[in-house]
Amino acid sequence: MIIPSPNTILLFMLTALALNLSPGPSILFILSRCIAEGRRAGLVAVFGLASAAVVQALAAAFGLAALFLYSSLAFAIVKYCGAAYLVYLGVSGVLAGGISGIAASARRKGNVSLARVYRQALTVELLNPKLLLFFFAFLPQFVDPAVGAPRAQMLFLGLLFQVTALPTNLAVAFAGGSLARLLARSPRWARLQSWLSSAVLVGLGLRLALSERR
Repeated sequence: MIIPSPNTILLFMLTALALNLSPGPSILFILSRCIAEGRRAGLVAVFGLASAAVVQALAAAFGLAALFLYSSLAFAIVKYCGAAYLVYLGVSGVLAGGISGIAASARRKGNVSLARVYRQALTVELLNPKLLLFFFAFLPQFVDPAVGAPRAQMLFLGLLFQVTALPTNLAVAFAGGSLARLLARSPRWARLQSWLSSAVLVGLGLRLALSERR
């Protein structure tokens, strides 16, 4: 695979690290899973988000992002589907007495599904067209024309982006798990965390629905 120069890679890594350290929807989603279902769920969510990001990077490298860039209808369809899914997750938690109440019930039955958490994270990120457009706009800035094979370079950079994203999100999951255990010590905080995790998901859904193409 043809890759950019070492200097370009270093600059890209520093830029990617700065972006991944900035609070955003991914971090909030991971925290919502930690608060609702504990650290293990948060860690699984991290890998679900990472898997989706790899798919998005592949799509950007092969030009599929252009569909969302030039078709407002395609962008709107995916955006509203993603927003509706996030709101559905949040509202379902509220109607069931809080998402953490669902998790507690599942633990009593012995059938906590980490696979479900992974699928949720994967779906949420795949239905976020802004991430695809971000890769489409961000990665070409670090493509070196002198090296050639821009598609291969974009693919390499898209995968390299996860080198900084994955450790950052894992750190958030570990911190979120500690926060969840601290909140669970008080019945009042336990009730609050149920509503908080649901509110975060609904808020992320509304944020996505109101977002515009840039």
